[in-house]
Amino acid sequence: MFEQAFKNIDDILRKEAGCTTELDYTEQTSWLLFLKYLDSLEQDKADEAALERKKYTFLLDKPYRWDEWAAPKAPGNANLPIGGLNESNPPIGAPKNPPIDHNRAKTGDDLRDFVNGKLFPYLHGFKQRASGPNTIEYKIGEIFGEIKNKIQSGYNLREIIDHIDELRFRSQTEKHELSHLHEAKIKNMGNAGRNGGEYYTPRPLIRAIVQVVQPKLGDRIYDGACGSAGFLCESFEYLKSGNPGNPGNPGNANLPIGVLHNAKPGGQKNAIPENGVPRLTTKDLKTLQERTFYGKEKKSLAYVIAIMNMILHGIEAPNVIHTNTLTENLADIQEKDRFDVVLANPPFGGKERKEVQQNFPIRTGETAFLFLQHFIKILKAGGRGGIVIKNTFLSNTDNASVSLRKMLLESCNLYTVLDLPGGTFQGAGVKTVVLFFEKGAKTRKVWFYQLDPGRNLGKTNPLNDDDLAEFVKLQKTFADSPKSWTVDAKTIDQTTFDLSVKNPNGGEDVAHRSPQAIMDEIAALDAQSAQVLENIKALL
Repeated sequence: MFEQAFKNIDDILRKEAGCTTELDYTEQTSWLLFLKYLDSLEQDKADEAALERKKYTFLLDKPYRWDEWAAPKAPGNANLPIGGLNESNPPIGAPKNPPIDHNRAKTGDDLRDFVNGKLFPYLHGFKQRASGPNTIEYKIGEIFGEIKNKIQSGYNLREIIDHIDELRFRSQTEKHELSHLHEAKIKNMGNAGRNGGEYYTPRPLIRAIVQVVQPKLGDRIYDGACGSAGFLCESFEYLKSGNPGNPGNPGNANLPIGVLHNAKPGGQKNAIPENGVPRLTTKDLKTLQERTFYGKEKKSLAYVIAIMNMILHGIEAPNVIHTNTLTENLADIQEKDRFDVVLANPPFGGKERKEVQQNFPIRTGETAFLFLQHFIKILKAGGRGGIVIKNTFLSNTDNASVSLRKMLLESCNLYTVLDLPGGTFQGAGVKTVVLFFEKGAKTRKVWFYQLDPGRNLGKTNPLNDDDLAEFVKLQKTFADSPKSWTVDAKTIDQTTFDLSVKNPNGGEDVAHRSPQAIMDEIAALDAQSAQVLENIKALL
């Protein structure tokens, strides 16, 4: 249902002069999906309030609700809930999706002018009217202050709205499918250019990192370069599952947010259903919603996508801030600002200004190195980190790299390094590693794993969960294998602190030629090419 609708929407957007890339397709589809999803969320809450004989106050004034401006229903269907209160079956005789009343529905210039001139300004105004930055009202205001409607044709916009209105978000299965396909659109957005890693970290890699770090209910989880919030969303799914170590056991994965099934009377914590998996209490779910996931993002589009992605995954008021994390002075971080878990994939190859570098004890223009200092500083004692970084960090000989490796090894227990193959990040053009560490104790042993999926990774052959299964399994016991080995910290050079990945178990060392030898070969090949061209000219 969702997949075909998304394809139809992309086909329409390709006809739009204002939408030229996958980034545009994802952005424009997302804000419309968000408003439709928000309408469904409000309908759910109104239904719950009605069952409890309470009155529900809608977030949006009536003229700006989806079923008023986007999809007004034909008379006789206007008050029917979409799909009914029973998530899987509509009321007897009710259509699954009441038809749109096209006599009342805006289209053409009227629709475009309403969206640009009234809807967006109204939604942006929520930022000023909200009671605080951690409310869904504030996030709505931020989203529609950053994003713009690029669909210039009101007729194209009408077609897209019609497709989106056919979608239903009432059941947990439907919501899961929606979040899954939204992730796929974000992936396409990440693959749209060379900056693929800026928006999208492969989800199989994120899931493996989360399984190794093992966040717990009650932990405060942070990503200071959250992009599309993949780490936060996957951590939410992990904690909601109730049995993180066993992907085959659904645990709490299909529980609707705010609803506790099979719990003992009185909301007793960790009620155990038949499958032995602890169920999350209403209090647990409130903790997940409000006091667990925190993020920061500098780029406007990535920030907007992050908020919408988290909301579509079920986190109703994401604690994500639109800011440049690196402008914060490390000396200003206090204990109350610290987190239990940091999971992140900071930007590759970025450069920061001199005044930003002044905020860090180890000054460097390399963005990722500044982020690593920030992450170490912002972790609590005993806090755990899982950070993706360029593999050159392990061996660079510049002063900043050496100093940063020394800091990491002496202030944290770097217990695992995952070496990723080329092609893991589409379009990024760099090889990466994942650093797993715990703050507060010196490194004594480092367990390395060299991932080799046995094929070349690419756009049509991406990393998958099976590729990482052996790593996750062996990492639990730090077992040696043809792909894994342990290095004693005592053997690490105390001058360079070099952590280069050198697998002692397989393969011959590659003998790299000197730059001079490479230049000589290039010159010889150029001379051969020139001779071939002369021979061709002689034949003319």
